[in-house]
Amino acid sequence: MFDSLSDRLQDVFDNLGRKGKLTEEDVATALREVRMALLEADVNLKVAKDFIRRVQERAIGAEVQKSLKPSQQVIKIVHEELIQTLGQPGRLNLGGPSPRVIMLVGLQGSGKTTTAAKLALMLRRDGRRPWMVAGDTYRPAAVDQLVTLAKQLDIPYYEEGTRAAPPDICVRGVQAAKDAGASVVILDTAGRLQIDDQMMSELEAIRDRTQPAEVLLVADAMTGQEAVRIAEGFNERVGLTGLILTKVDGDARGGAAISMREVTGVPIKFMGTGEKIDGFEPFHPDRLASRILGMGDMMTLIERAEQAFDQREAEILQRKMLKNQFTLEDFLKQLQQVKKMGSIGQILNMVPGMGRLRQQINIDDEDAQRQLKKVEAIIYSMTPSERRNPKLLNASRKRRVAAGSGTSVEDINALLKQFREMQRMMKMLGKGQMPKIPGMFR
Repeated sequence: MFDSLSDRLQDVFDNLGRKGKLTEEDVATALREVRMALLEADVNLKVAKDFIRRVQERAIGAEVQKSLKPSQQVIKIVHEELIQTLGQPGRLNLGGPSPRVIMLVGLQGSGKTTTAAKLALMLRRDGRRPWMVAGDTYRPAAVDQLVTLAKQLDIPYYEEGTRAAPPDICVRGVQAAKDAGASVVILDTAGRLQIDDQMMSELEAIRDRTQPAEVLLVADAMTGQEAVRIAEGFNERVGLTGLILTKVDGDARGGAAISMREVTGVPIKFMGTGEKIDGFEPFHPDRLASRILGMGDMMTLIERAEQAFDQREAEILQRKMLKNQFTLEDFLKQLQQVKKMGSIGQILNMVPGMGRLRQQINIDDEDAQRQLKKVEAIIYSMTPSERRNPKLLNASRKRRVAAGSGTSVEDINALLKQFREMQRMMKMLGKGQMPKIPGMFR
């Protein structure tokens, strides 16, 4: 989401890094560029001006002038002030008597129903007993969508169709959850295409009658500057306790995310990072600030890897690699687990320094996904014995595999060549040798 902002800021810092000692004029020029980058990324004008003022006050002070590397000190200040602007990480208020009620609000199309399911899944993984209530009686098929997601995830739910009044449905839903021993109730409320008085009055009635511990605005990160006005409107009428940003993996410029937190004064608590039901993560301002400045986000990458990879399987695979017993079946398992971690672009952006490399080598996520699907199709078209021993693949077998996978013999030969190279490198590592990688140590 922040790719364009990240690229612009890195260009500014690259120029600063070429200078030995910084003058006030150098800092002022750099900060003008930073300000333009923030405005182009849809950051609210007042938020951008306040941010630049804070950075400038520190950047022309003694901590930069006395620094051995002034440009790095400026980057550090920008990083710290960006974290301050993004706010403290927000935690859910789940203490107190059960069930705790979480009320989701937002405009139509912001992703409330899907977010309700994602949040319920995350809470269950944390040992809670979530319950979902279908309180959106206006959007076509909203109730059906919530019921489908709840059944898919095996999460209890309450619905009364679309004829009853939403405040009544929510009150009865909370009571049903309480009777069933649920610890958290998630209310999926109705949205409109724009804020109107009828919607707000209804939300106020739901809030007053269910007394939620949390009122969370589900905001589409791709809305741009309009998202700030929307957040202000909801906060004035229903009193927000937090924000959930959806579609942060899209191509939005991202400034609205920075602005909403600053303008409303309430914390961002979660981010929706994809269409998959597990594409949901707690908000960490320091990690997002690092991503924006091209510093990567290794902690999130590690957490995703821990969720995607089975520890026991990983240990078995490690032993196979060291003994050079790695097969195409193992290779396929690894590909499938890497896919669970997100798109190739997302993964590269979390590795320090790789965000720029992604642009330079022009990695296209759709093309990468097509290539992975092609590899899967080829391996699935092999017999189990061929996957374990690719040497069995003679010319006639390759033609059969190509026909079965919708690929060519050349595609199969290319995959087998890559696989043999991987085996060779693993064999050398198993012997404690450093494999020679083309392009390195010339």
